[in-house]
Amino acid sequence: MRFLKLVLLIVVVFTAVDAFAQSSAELKRRREKLTQELEDLNREYLETASNKKSSLKQLSLLKAQITLREEKITNINSEVRNLDNQISENNNSVRSLQGQLDQLRKEYAGMVLFTYHNKSAYNKMMFIFAAKDFNQAYKRLKYLQQFATYRERQASYIEGTQKDLHVKINELDRTKKEKRDLLADQQKEKETLGKEKNNQVKVISDLSKQQGVLKQQQREVQSKIAKTNKEIAATVRREIAEARRKAEAEARAAAAAEKARLAAAAAAARVDNAPINTPTRPAPKAITKNSSNSEVLNATPEAAKLSNDFLGNRGSLPWPVASGVITQEFGTYYLDGIRTENTGVDIKTSSGAAVRAVFNGEVSNVANISGTYVVIIRHGEYFTAYSNLRSVSVSKGQKISTKQTVGTVATDGATGETEVHFDLYKGQNPVNPKIWLAPN
Repeated sequence: MRFLKLVLLIVVVFTAVDAFAQSSAELKRRREKLTQELEDLNREYLETASNKKSSLKQLSLLKAQITLREEKITNINSEVRNLDNQISENNNSVRSLQGQLDQLRKEYAGMVLFTYHNKSAYNKMMFIFAAKDFNQAYKRLKYLQQFATYRERQASYIEGTQKDLHVKINELDRTKKEKRDLLADQQKEKETLGKEKNNQVKVISDLSKQQGVLKQQQREVQSKIAKTNKEIAATVRREIAEARRKAEAEARAAAAAEKARLAAAAAAARVDNAPINTPTRPAPKAITKNSSNSEVLNATPEAAKLSNDFLGNRGSLPWPVASGVITQEFGTYYLDGIRTENTGVDIKTSSGAAVRAVFNGEVSNVANISGTYVVIIRHGEYFTAYSNLRSVSVSKGQKISTKQTVGTVATDGATGETEVHFDLYKGQNPVNPKIWLAPN
C-alpha cells in the first residue's frame, strides 16, 4: 500500500510538472518573440534618432517599444509566478520523498536487524522445526523466502527513491536559478523602460518646438483617416442597400412564381373537372424595411454560411501581413492633445510588404485615398478594410481566398512609417480587430 501511494505521488507530481512545462514553454516563446520585436524596433529607432531631429516616427517607435516592453515585463511576471508554483511543488515533493525515504530506511533497518538475529542456518531451522505441525512449518519456510525477497525489493525502493529525490533537488536548484535570471532580466527591462519613457518626454518636448510642422502632419494624417473611414462607411451602406434590393427582388420573383404555379394548377384542375388541391409552398422570410442590417446581409444561404464561418474563426484569423507589430491599438487616444478615434489597428511592417486578406470573401471596393489605396472585402455580414496600400492587385467584385495578396503596403512620406491600417466591421459597427487575429 505504501509503495502504491509513492507511485501515485510521483505520477501526480510529474503530471503537474508536464502542465507547468507547457505553460512555461509558451510564456518563454512569447518572451523571446517580444525580445526579437523590441530589438527590431530599437534598431529602427536608432536609425531614425541618428537624423538628430525629432519626428513623429521617433515618437511612434518609442510608444511601440514602451507598449511591447510593458507586455514583456508582464510576461516575465507570469513566468516568475509559474516558477514560484514549481518551486513550491518541488519543495513539497522533496519533503514527501524524504519522508518516504526515511520510512523505507527504518523498515529496512528493522529487516536487517531481524536478519542479523536469524542469520545462521541453525536459527532458521529452529524457527521452522519449532512449528506445531507440517502446515505451519511450510508457512514459516515460505515466510522466510518471501521476507528475503521483500528485503531485496525494499532495497530497490530505497535506491529508486534516492534517485527521484536527487532528480527533484537538481530540478529545484535549476528552477531557482532560472527565477534569479528572470528577475535580473525583469529589472533590466524596467530600467530600459524608464529610459524609453524619458526619451519619449524629450521627443515630445522637441516636437512641441516644431508645432507648425507637427500640426500640419497631424492634420494630413487625420484628414486621410477621416476620408478612409468615410469611404468604408459608404461602401458598407451600399452593400447593405444592394443586398436589400436583391433580397426584395428575389422575394417578389418568388411570390410571382408561386402565384403562377397556383394559377396553372387551378387551370389544370378545371380542365380535368377535378377539385383544386394544391398546397401553398412556404415562402422564405421576406426582407422588409424593418429588417435589420444583419438579416439583410445574411439574406442568402451563402452569405449566412460565410458570416458563420468568419465568426467561427474569431481569435484565429491570420494577420494582414506576414510579420508586424501593432503600433496603435483600437479605440480613443490622444497625440499632443488632439483626440483621435482609431476604428482599427495600425500594424508596422517591413517596406514593400505584401498585404493579404484575412478570410475568404468578395472585394466590395477599391479606392484611392490621398495617394494610397484602401481595399474593402465583404465576408457575409462582416467587412475587412486594408488601408495605406501603395499598390493593389485585386478589383471590385473579385472573389478572394484567405491569405491572398490584395496589395503592398506604402511608406508614409510625412512620418516615414511603413504601416498598414486594418479595420474590421460587423455591418456598420467597427469592432476591435486584435481580438479576432491569431496570437502573433
